[in-house]
Amino acid sequence: MLFRRAGIFHTNYAADRAVFPIPTDRWMIGVLLLLALTAPLYMNTLYLSSYMLPWLIWTAGALGLNLILGWAGQFHLGYAAVMGIGAYSTVHAMRAGIPWEIAIVLGGLMAAAIGIVFAFAALRVKGLYLALSTLALQFAMDWTITHVPAISGGTQATLQAPDIRLVGWPVTSDAALYYIGFVWCVLVTSFMLNLRRTSLGRALVAVREKDYAAAVIGVNSFYFKLVAFATSSFFAGVSGAMLIGTFYHAVTPEQFSVDVSIQALAMVIVGGLGSIIGSYFGAAFILLMPGLMNKFISWATMQFGFSLDIETLAHLPQALYGALIVGFLLVEPLGLGKIYNNIRDYLLVWPFGYVKK
Repeated sequence: MLFRRAGIFHTNYAADRAVFPIPTDRWMIGVLLLLALTAPLYMNTLYLSSYMLPWLIWTAGALGLNLILGWAGQFHLGYAAVMGIGAYSTVHAMRAGIPWEIAIVLGGLMAAAIGIVFAFAALRVKGLYLALSTLALQFAMDWTITHVPAISGGTQATLQAPDIRLVGWPVTSDAALYYIGFVWCVLVTSFMLNLRRTSLGRALVAVREKDYAAAVIGVNSFYFKLVAFATSSFFAGVSGAMLIGTFYHAVTPEQFSVDVSIQALAMVIVGGLGSIIGSYFGAAFILLMPGLMNKFISWATMQFGFSLDIETLAHLPQALYGALIVGFLLVEPLGLGKIYNNIRDYLLVWPFGYVKK
């Protein structure tokens, strides 16, 4: 089959440490990149700006959360608050006259600083206690953003984001905004792909498995937890700023509430902890599936002549959507990324009999 390892020989360290040692993987990545780069040429503007753009940015955000949750093994229920800090910081910096390129980095750094505050909770508690601590910090951030007019402008205020100017040139077209989100997603994905091959990635996995055992072999769990929270929060802050600058164009406290934190957590869990491709699948599933379920219910009622009241039509898609999530997790608790890996592993050795259980 396409993924066959026959003829692949690791004769040096570079070949052995390649990110994609199998040629088919490289071809697939190349084709996907080509399709993504040419998407504005063949895709409707509505789909490009309403589906592809938020999916790419949320994938980058999910990868950032997967860094702290999947790699370092630390619960984080305040991720949306960190995204909001980055978004508000970037908007205020731009309104103060700072160029967008610098403002978005400042937003990420501000989010990283807040992330270190979250990390201090992680250094003292674990498991559900850590989840509760980060949830409390989420509520604290929500209250601060909402009730400090200098940040949000007031409880019900909407802060308009200035238009993006890249190297002094205004970015207004949907295609240009899409490419900004695409580049950011590719950068985060490249970082995560290479993280697993570095000493930092191995140290984070050691902390995730057992921080006491990691300390025995010389891994400073205090330091690496700080690094994981700061890096994850930087990605969250920049992703939040990207969402505001390219998609929402205005920022409100409701955009980064605790519901959004749970949504981001669902992306990582449904996609698969520690899985890069799973973050893509999870973000697509959480963002796109509710709309697809609505269309499916509407089509089914028309095809089979069902008569459903308005309240049922409003809640039935959400019920089916939730059932679908449960179904996926029952089939494969490790997420959609694991389902893809199972298929790929099967194709590596097909059609030989020893792949059968």
